[in-house]
Formats: sequence, structure tokens, C-alpha cells
Amino acid sequence: MDHQVLIERSIGMPGVTLRYPFDPNLSVLYVGSKMFALLGSNGDRLSVNLKADPEEVWLLRQQYPRSVLPGYHMNKKHWNTVVLDGSVPDGEVLAMLEQSYQLVKAKLTRSERAQIDGE
Repeated sequence: MDHQVLIERSIGMPGVTLRYPFDPNLSVLYVGSKMFALLGSNGDRLSVNLKADPEEVWLLRQQYPRSVLPGYHMNKKHWNTVVLDGSVPDGEVLAMLEQSYQLVKAKLTRSERAQIDGE
């Protein structure tokens, strides 16, 4: 799994854009006006910050203790940093990406969600 795969998977989701608000080398995926995936690196390893259900955050960290870490520079109650070194199965990473998208989209304003959903 790498950043390009995550970007390609995400761009097809309704309302998703790729932006570079912090640094030209730091890709951020947005749904509407809010970010749901920050693509960076953890040392020399690729990583992605993803939002997660607060009740599941600790479970993922327990299941993958070296690869799912408290969100770097994020609210650690809601965000995980997932190291993309192959230790977390690709299907699991994609499921985390989808959950992050859904959680962030649910927090958009009603009008912004309606615009994304084409209502």
C-alpha cells in the first residue's frame, strides 16, 4: 500500500479533493471542506493519518501496535497514524480510509453534505 493507491481510491468518492495546504510534499485528502486523510511519513516509512471512531481507536492500536499509532500532530482520541509498511493488510487500511471519509463527511454541515450527495 502506498500514497498513490490511497489517492486513487479516494478521488472517486463523492466530494473528495486532493490539496496541499501545509507543504507541497504533504498530500491531504478532503471531503468537502474537511480533511479525512493526511499522507505523510513516519521517519523513513510512508504513513497516513486517518480519523477513527474513538471507541475503536485503541482496538486498532492494540491489534497493530507497531503500525497503528496515536495520530501524529492530531487529536489522539480521534486520529490514528497508520504506517504503510505492509504490516496492516491492504483491505484493513482501505476500510480505515472509508471509515475516516464517512466520519468526517458526517460532521459536515447539512448543506455541504447535500451538495456532495447531489440533493
